[in-house]
Amino acid sequence: MSVDLSQKIRNKDFLDKVVSAEEAASWIEDGMNLGFSGFTLFGEPKEFPLALSERGKNEDFKVNLYTGASLGPTADQSMAEAGIVNLRVPYQGNAVMRKSINTGEMFYIDQHLSHTAEEVRKGTLGNIDYAVVEAAAITEDGLIIPTGSVGNSPIFIEKAENVIVELNLNAPKEYEGLHDIYVLEEQGKRREIPLYSTGERIGEVGIKVDPAKVKGIVLSEQPDIPSPLFEPNEETQQIADNLLDFFAGEVEAGRLPKSLAPLQSGVGSVANAVLSGMKDSQFKDIEVYSEVLQDGIFDLIDAGVVKFASATAFSLSKKRVESLGEDLAKYKEQIVFRPQEVSNHPEIIRRLGIISFNTPIEVDIYGNVNSTHVSGTRVMNGIGGSGDFARNARITIFVTSSLAKGGDISTIVPFVSHVDHTEHDVDVIVTEQGYADIRGLPPVKRARKIIENCANPKYKQQLLDYLEEAIEKVGGHTPHMLDKAFSWHTNLKENGTMLLDDKVKN
Repeated sequence: MSVDLSQKIRNKDFLDKVVSAEEAASWIEDGMNLGFSGFTLFGEPKEFPLALSERGKNEDFKVNLYTGASLGPTADQSMAEAGIVNLRVPYQGNAVMRKSINTGEMFYIDQHLSHTAEEVRKGTLGNIDYAVVEAAAITEDGLIIPTGSVGNSPIFIEKAENVIVELNLNAPKEYEGLHDIYVLEEQGKRREIPLYSTGERIGEVGIKVDPAKVKGIVLSEQPDIPSPLFEPNEETQQIADNLLDFFAGEVEAGRLPKSLAPLQSGVGSVANAVLSGMKDSQFKDIEVYSEVLQDGIFDLIDAGVVKFASATAFSLSKKRVESLGEDLAKYKEQIVFRPQEVSNHPEIIRRLGIISFNTPIEVDIYGNVNSTHVSGTRVMNGIGGSGDFARNARITIFVTSSLAKGGDISTIVPFVSHVDHTEHDVDVIVTEQGYADIRGLPPVKRARKIIENCANPKYKQQLLDYLEEAIEKVGGHTPHMLDKAFSWHTNLKENGTMLLDDKVKN
């Protein structure tokens, strides 16, 4: 690709800093802490981690890798395959890296996404030796223009000893002006974040950096990485319809206006499909205040359902990645990207009255949610931003199919095998079977409503039998039979199904 570099690097103090990815990778030493840009596969450096991973095939060293959220095959996967990551923080979603974590070859801290910047600011994660960030351009004022995510890049750049900019020559020019970079002061010295509505801009269009800290600029032409989102289907539409029924009831009761309240939608195919399923709804002029914007957001803007959306990153399918430049030009005035400690900040979530919906691995009959671990032991991806929103949202909703693995797994269980969101932070459960509004209900009444409204018929009687036996034999405020609480998970491990009665299975 032929590009006039002076149009991408518009400040002369940076023009003599261009180096190869191999040279930049040679600066990294064993035990260093690296802060990478990137969030849900978007905005990550690509050439640099590949070069560093190539080094790792012949040299013995490990680094601690801090990011915004999940990175893709050029970063998380290549570095995991090379075995050069000692510690990963705060979220990942790559199968190769997941295996390394679950086999103990790599350490992992699963962290609330709003917390990482604070930990870096406090120094509890150690110094950032190198911030490595993807950029669309460097402005005349020396601001770094991010690409498809902001994530933790501002705090990494602020606190790093050295900065490596990976300048993506193929990044659409329309990225410039999309971002709103607001940097928090130290704790104990800061005032409120002055953001009072979703569409406000309170910061800079790019990330400030001391030119003296920028040790090198690596050039890249690699495209953004698509997320493997499946298309909405009949089941996800039914989940969406059930969610819309709940919203309609809230409007009728006078608890929500017809434009609802700002929505947050979690990462993944189910959440994206549910969001897409709202495009034919009665609700219009909705605002979105989320951590990611997925494909569904464009459909909702086109349908007049969403009027403005704020997040920290894209997470898009292959189709939308290919049309990104065109989409940015079309939707730029209706989208803004912020640092993740702002997009996920409890203060803003509580102030704006966000309605949050995320996708769990499993939910128990009392409303506890497991978002991270399969059978309580093997981490899947991480808690991400779901905890930031669940604890602080106006209404906290979890949406999921009632079955998994062809029906061998019920997502509604007696007791979750790992707790990420306690019953105290969960308001509504939605499956294709219906929804359970468990606000204002004591534990046993919550259990009955979740079983009746959300459980699949295949498992409903089994859940009721557990609940009734627990009430009769154990009693108490939250009846549980500890000897049987995880029998479903045990049976899954031993027999490949959560069904306890083979006759029912057949």
